[in-house]
Amino acid sequence: MTFAEQAQRAKDASRTLATLNRAAKDAALHAMADALAAQAPAVLEANAVDVAAAREVGTSESLIDRLTLTPARIAGMVDGLRSLAGLPDPVGDVVRGWTNANGVRVRQVRVPLGVVGIIYEARPNVTADAGGICLKSGNAALLRGSSSAITSNRAVVVALRDGLVAAGLPADAVQLVEGDREVTAEMMAARGLVDVLIPRGGAGLINAVVDGSKVPVIETGTGNCHLFVDAAADQQMAIDIMLNAKVQRPSVCNSLETLLVHADIAADFMPKALAALGEAGVTVHGTPAVASYSAAVVPAADDEFSEEYLSLDLACDIVDDLDAALAHIHRYTTGHSETIITDDRRAAERFVAEVDAAAVLVNASSRFVDGGEFGFGAEIGISTQKLHARGPMALPEMTSTKYVIDGAGQTRG
Repeated sequence: MTFAEQAQRAKDASRTLATLNRAAKDAALHAMADALAAQAPAVLEANAVDVAAAREVGTSESLIDRLTLTPARIAGMVDGLRSLAGLPDPVGDVVRGWTNANGVRVRQVRVPLGVVGIIYEARPNVTADAGGICLKSGNAALLRGSSSAITSNRAVVVALRDGLVAAGLPADAVQLVEGDREVTAEMMAARGLVDVLIPRGGAGLINAVVDGSKVPVIETGTGNCHLFVDAAADQQMAIDIMLNAKVQRPSVCNSLETLLVHADIAADFMPKALAALGEAGVTVHGTPAVASYSAAVVPAADDEFSEEYLSLDLACDIVDDLDAALAHIHRYTTGHSETIITDDRRAAERFVAEVDAAAVLVNASSRFVDGGEFGFGAEIGISTQKLHARGPMALPEMTSTKYVIDGAGQTRG
C-alpha cells in the first residue's frame, strides 16, 4: 500500500471517528487495552528483536532504555489506554458561546483535528499512547516510528487494530507508516490528507520536520532542564529532588540536565550534593568553581550547558544570585521544564514569572512534567512552542474548534 492510500484510508476513518459518542470511543479503548494485554508476549518477543539489533550496532544505553519494553511498561501502556477511557471526551465541549442582539446563537465547539501524523524515535510505548489519545479525541493516527523500533511497533499496532475491529470501528483509524525516508517526505508533503504533524524525538528530527513540512506542525521540544538551588532552599529537599530528577529515568526529556547552586550556600551544599550524585553513579561536569569541591568533577565545556545528556551525566555551575540563575536559564533553556528549590516566596514568584518554559516547578521534581502525572492518562509529547498547545499534549490539545451558528431565519442587513 502506498502512503497516499494509507492517508486516504485514515481520512475516511477520521470521518467515522468524528461522529462517535464517548461510549463508543471508551469501549474501543478498553478493547484495544484488552488486545494489547493479551498480545503482550508477542510484543515482548518483537521488542527483544529490536533491542538485540540496537545492541549489535552499538546504540547508547540511554537509547536502549527508550527502546526497551518490559512487562511493567506494557502494563503501563494498557493502563494508559484504560485511563483515557475514564477521562472526559473533549469533542463537543463548548469553549464559549453567546447570543447576539438579533437572536443568532454563536458557539465555539471542540472538534477533532482529523488525521494526525506522528513521527517519533525509538520508544514503542508512544505507539500505544498516541493511538489511544488520537482515538479518544476523534482523530485517525498515522504513526511513523523509527526503524530501530519497527518490529515492536508492528506488534503494538496489530494489537491496537485488533481492538478497534473487536469494537466495530475501522482498523485504519490507527496505521503504522513504514518505508524509507521518502515516505517521511511524503507525510510532510501530504497537505490535504494529513491535517497536522507532530514530531517527537531529538532536535535533529524535530528541526527536519519543522523546516521541511508543508503540513502544519505542532512542535515538541528537547528538554535541557535546569534545577536552581536558591540560598533559601531546604538543602535535603534539594538533594532529594535533584536525585529524583536526574536518576529516576535519565534518558527522558523531563530529566535534569543542569544544576545551578546559589553561591551563598555552595560551601555547605556542594560537598553533600556531589557525594549524593557520586553515590548514584552520576558524572558531574562542572565549572572550576564546582570542581574545587571534588576531584571527581569533570571540567565542563561551554557547549555542555546547551545540550541534553540523556544519561547519568549532569552539568553544574555556581551562580551569584537569582538574577544570575535566571540569566543562565534564559541563555540555555529549551523551554521545557525549569525548577527552583526555595523557601523564599518572593524568589519563587520571580522565577515563575520570568522563566519562559512550558512548565515551571517550585520545590518539585521535573519528572512530574508528564501527561500521566498530570492526570491526562497519557500524552502525545511535550510541546515547547507557544501556539495552540504548550506542555504535555493530551486530549484537549488534539482538538481544534469550529463555530456553530443557530438562527431562526435572520439575515444580515
